[in-house]
Amino acid sequence: MSEVVVVLSTVPDDESAERIARTLVDEKLVACVNLLPPMTSIYRWKGTVEKDTERQLVMKTTQAQVGPLKKRLRELHSYELPEFLVLGVAAGDPDYLSWVTSSLK
Repeated sequence: MSEVVVVLSTVPDDESAERIARTLVDEKLVACVNLLPPMTSIYRWKGTVEKDTERQLVMKTTQAQVGPLKKRLRELHSYELPEFLVLGVAAGDPDYLSWVTSSLK
């Protein structure tokens, strides 16, 4: 199992997606953030089914950065409860995994 993880989160619009992504990369909390195209999200929030357009952030980082990343994402995010899902990376190209790790130093 690699120390590299993928973290998912959603944001409400293009501006916040780019602002958050750039901040997290600049602060070396993530090596890379992919901003996926707008999508429709349907979810239950406080007893009501909601429908919104969101952007998915796909962030590459290390397990050691998960705590600081979660804290900083909450500070930057407009949502009361931002999505924060950490997915383990079972394997990957060793050079790419090394690049992720070295980008955070």
